[in-house]
Amino acid sequence: EQAVEDINAAGGVNGEMLKLFVGDDACDPKQAVAVANQAAGEGVVFMAGHFCSGSSIPASAVYAEEGIVNISPASTNPDYTEKRPGPGIFRMCGRDDQQGDVAGAFLLENFGDAKIAFVHDKTAYGKGLADATMAVYEAGGGKPALYEAYTAGEKDYSALVSKLKAEGVGVLYVGGYHTEAGLMMRQMKEQGMDTVLISGDALVTDEYWAITGDAGEGTLMTFSPDPRKNPDAAPLVEKFRAKGVEPEGYTLYTYGAVQAWADAVKAAGSTDFDAVVEALNTGTFKTVLGDSQFDENGDVKLPGYVFYEWKDGTYDYLEQ
Repeated sequence: EQAVEDINAAGGVNGEMLKLFVGDDACDPKQAVAVANQAAGEGVVFMAGHFCSGSSIPASAVYAEEGIVNISPASTNPDYTEKRPGPGIFRMCGRDDQQGDVAGAFLLENFGDAKIAFVHDKTAYGKGLADATMAVYEAGGGKPALYEAYTAGEKDYSALVSKLKAEGVGVLYVGGYHTEAGLMMRQMKEQGMDTVLISGDALVTDEYWAITGDAGEGTLMTFSPDPRKNPDAAPLVEKFRAKGVEPEGYTLYTYGAVQAWADAVKAAGSTDFDAVVEALNTGTFKTVLGDSQFDENGDVKLPGYVFYEWKDGTYDYLEQ
C-alpha cells in the first residue's frame, strides 16, 4: 500500500496511476492458485507475492501462463526460481540453501558439543530450510540427535517437547513459521528446559515475541541484513512508524519489489510482459534495500544472511 501510494504521489508509472489488488492465500497452496487466477481475471500485470514458498511455487505457474510478472518478497525455497515455470518469476529475498549454509556452519562452530534436534512443519519452506541446514551440519561432522516433522496449526507440542527433554537436546532447530516455533519455545520453558531455539527468517516478526513473551529471550534466527538500518531507507521507515506500522521482517522487501517492477516498466516504456522481463534481467534498481539486480535464475543479488537474537521484545544482530 505504501509503495503504491508513494509511486502514485510522484506521478505514477509512465503517466499511469497504479491500482492495488490484494489477495489472501492463507499460506495455502490451493488458495494461492485461486488468488493467482483471480488476479489474472482482474487484469493484474504484476504480483508482489506470495509470502510462503508453498504458495508462491504453485501460484507462479499461473503467472507464467498468464504473462504476469511475479516478484516474491519472501519465498526462500530454491525451487521457486530453480524450477520457475517462466522467465517472469523473480524473488527479492535470499534462498534457503544460502540460509542453510550460514546456519549449519554456525551450529558446528558454536554448539559442537550440544545435542541438536531438527524439526520441520512439512511445508516447502520449513522442510527445505531444515534439510538445507542439517545437510551442512552433517557434512561438517555433526550428528543430529533427532529429525522429526510436526503438524503446523496445533496448539500443544508438549509430546515433542517431552521427547526433546528426554533426549537431553540442547539446541532445537525449527524449520517452520513463528507461531509454532513460539509455542515450542514457551512449552520448553514451561518444562524447565534451557534449550536454545534456532530458526530462519520466518521468526523475524514481532508476533513471535507476542507468543513467547520472556520465554523467547535468546532465540536465534537467520535473516538478510535488516533493511531498516539502511540509511537510504530512514525517511521511509519514519513514514511507516508515523502511521503506527513497524516495517519489520519482509515489509521493506515487498516495497523494494514494487520499486524494482515500477523502474523496469519505466525502462521498458510499457507494461508489456517481455519488455518488462528484459528490463528486470538487465537493469540495476535503486530500491529501499539498496541497488538491486537479478541473476539469470531470477534471484536477487543481495548481501548474505546474518544471525539475529531476540532480546527484551525486539530482535537485532547477534553480538559475538
